[in-house]
Amino acid sequence: MRQRISLLVSVAGAMLVALDGTVLTVAQPSLSHDLGASVTQVQWTSTAYMLAVAAFLVVAGRLGDRYGHSRLLFVGVLGFAAASAGIVFAPGVGWVIALRAVQGVFGALLQPATLALLRLAYPPDRLATPVAVRTSAIGVAAAAGPLLGGLLVAQWDWRAVFVVNVPVAVVIAALTLAVRAPAPPREEAGRLELGGAALLATAVAVFVHALVGVPEYGWSGAATLLGFAGAAVLAAWFVRRERRSTRPLVPPAVARARAVTASMALLLVVSAGMFGALFTATFRLQDVQGLDALDTGLRVLPLTAVMVAGAPVAGMALRRFGARRTALTGTALVVAGIAGLGSASGPAFAVLGAGFTTVMVTATGAVVGEAPAGYAGVVGGLKQTAMNVGPALGIAVAASAGVQGPSLVALAALAAVGLVAASLLPGGARPAAAGDLVGEDEGRRGEGGPAADGPADGERRQGGDRHEAQRPVGSGDLPAGQRGHDGVAQA
Repeated sequence: MRQRISLLVSVAGAMLVALDGTVLTVAQPSLSHDLGASVTQVQWTSTAYMLAVAAFLVVAGRLGDRYGHSRLLFVGVLGFAAASAGIVFAPGVGWVIALRAVQGVFGALLQPATLALLRLAYPPDRLATPVAVRTSAIGVAAAAGPLLGGLLVAQWDWRAVFVVNVPVAVVIAALTLAVRAPAPPREEAGRLELGGAALLATAVAVFVHALVGVPEYGWSGAATLLGFAGAAVLAAWFVRRERRSTRPLVPPAVARARAVTASMALLLVVSAGMFGALFTATFRLQDVQGLDALDTGLRVLPLTAVMVAGAPVAGMALRRFGARRTALTGTALVVAGIAGLGSASGPAFAVLGAGFTTVMVTATGAVVGEAPAGYAGVVGGLKQTAMNVGPALGIAVAASAGVQGPSLVALAALAAVGLVAASLLPGGARPAAAGDLVGEDEGRRGEGGPAADGPADGERRQGGDRHEAQRPVGSGDLPAGQRGHDGVAQA
């Protein structure tokens, strides 16, 4: 029963974020007319959310590791609901932008926590199936978002898309109370290193903001170069501070986990390639081929359908063939799909969807299974950060290269870099680890999964590791706010 409730909460939380993103894209024209907002202001209703989520995901994951993911999830969903309710009564677009940033902060708290519950409930060798279920559910939510948004806006107005968040979030919060998760071990107690957290959040926000501005200023524009330089300085300062800290935000055990690092890199470049390709294909279908928005959505439908149907297949492939071969195959399909989008045909979208869902399920499983004990939250936050930065990078590449052939070639080459990262993932199917099932009744299986280079592993396996440690990938997985692909897929 505990596993089912954990899966339900995880899926519901991920779907809430995905649905919120895709619903908003349809409601933005109504918002603009009602509040007299400019195009730039409307774009900032998405950008503000995206920047807040990207900046605070790692911090949120670390907070969950220290204080308990159930607590963070409860606070996150209620805060998300409160911010949504505030937007409903917002008198102007400035309030909407500010409250969307607040909503992003609570969304960052929510996302790592939902997947941490999966790791608590399932042992590493059984995570492929719940991860696949989650991926399929997010695909359904992303696909249903525009339709639901259109109905709500047609019957009421843009505020209705935020009204629906409130009851759903309250129900998730109530279900969270039914998930009985042990408290974190004492050695994880203590204050978060606020200086490092602030540096990382600022560095990520500055970098993503610079990427978002590339279509307007170009790669060599003063604003872009200044943003990249500022992010690099902040990142270097963060690394230096982390090395000297006794309580680093990203512990050495996480930095040394090769599978985790490889998964981050894989998700970054593959999501960049996919979302950049979708950005290019959307403009090509409408501006070059003359299709309207509905026809464009129907042309892209095979991608969503294959993502939903292909997630369980990817889960089975992961169990049978292991992370390395499955990820290599998925990445190759993504590259082939991007290269085939020159014709913007249904089969090319289907291949792209098959590859992307395979990579998502595989990288998620690798992150979850290989996360060092006690650090699943911060690992999940890193993973979700990659999934937010990647699409911003891809859209920047696509916008700067143009919507003709060169952009798809560049994006396919960018996605192909993922083959290197995929080759670093563990090879072969992962067997059940000692201690995963032994001595545990069915309701507690998976709470003491294996650790890699985690501190005090011995004591944790004797009882301390049944806390919010091992945490899977994040809900937000897809960037909320990326020009029409807001929150499209999470894994």
